[in-house]
Amino acid sequence: MSMPMLQVSLDRCPAYGAPGLSALVGELLQGAGCRPTPGTRVLVKPNLISAADAGLAATHPAVVRAVCEYLLAHGCRVQVGDSPAFGTGRLVARKVGIVAALRDLPVSLVELDRPRAVALSFGERIGISAVALESELLVNVPKCKVHVQMRLSLAVKNCFGCVAGMRKPLAHARYGEQGTRFESMLLDILAALPAMVHLIDGITAMHVRGPMGGQPFALGLLGASASAVALDTALATVLGVTPEESAIWQESLRRGIPGSRLEQLDFPRLHPRDFAAAGFQVPGVLRPVTFNPLQLARGACKRLLARLG
Repeated sequence: MSMPMLQVSLDRCPAYGAPGLSALVGELLQGAGCRPTPGTRVLVKPNLISAADAGLAATHPAVVRAVCEYLLAHGCRVQVGDSPAFGTGRLVARKVGIVAALRDLPVSLVELDRPRAVALSFGERIGISAVALESELLVNVPKCKVHVQMRLSLAVKNCFGCVAGMRKPLAHARYGEQGTRFESMLLDILAALPAMVHLIDGITAMHVRGPMGGQPFALGLLGASASAVALDTALATVLGVTPEESAIWQESLRRGIPGSRLEQLDFPRLHPRDFAAAGFQVPGVLRPVTFNPLQLARGACKRLLARLG
């Protein structure tokens, strides 16, 4: 029996101020199967990596607002939250403009804290926020950007933000050196989370360097799917990245996860070939995934200072 095709809805959006942005986001979410019933507890999980590079590294406030508007129209109880690399989710949300964008909407900003130990496939455990685990629906809203350790940061990588606080850099230190444990951990986290839908902000992508400190690339794309792996396969194809260049994609293929092959995808709107990404630059030589003790200490100090600030 052949495997059913996984839908990935891709479409063009030229700018964050485009008049049809909110309607398009709603159409893409609906096409991805996001039809929640009234009263559903939903966590919207943008990329709030840091208040630095606020205009580019984080999911754009207009996209986050459009997602929240769609969910509120369905009568959902909506929370927005992340666990940033530095500072608190509320602090970063305020500095990148998300708090202002949502001020008139009945949504709450939450911290992805209260870690709950979840078993990983290689015998270890990771602390995932109970806020994420206890939501009835998680809408993952990643930013399309490059990454100096993973080459791309898309839907699967954005779920790493559901790991609470300093457990993220600790995971880099513990699982970054040995084989494929780090990318395996990312896919294990994805599998542990509740029902999900994924909508990627690729209107202005980040290239050359990332996940912070990169340069803007006018990709003009929004995309959605019920499968993070399928959405990542589609976006990597748009950007001209091969499985050999992406450790997460390689691990998805090794596991045989549905959506990790382009021929398993159905594109009801636009196809990856309909987007022009010539000139999009990914990091050539990647940095090691692991963090040494000095990096961990520096990161802990930065996180503390960001909280105090």
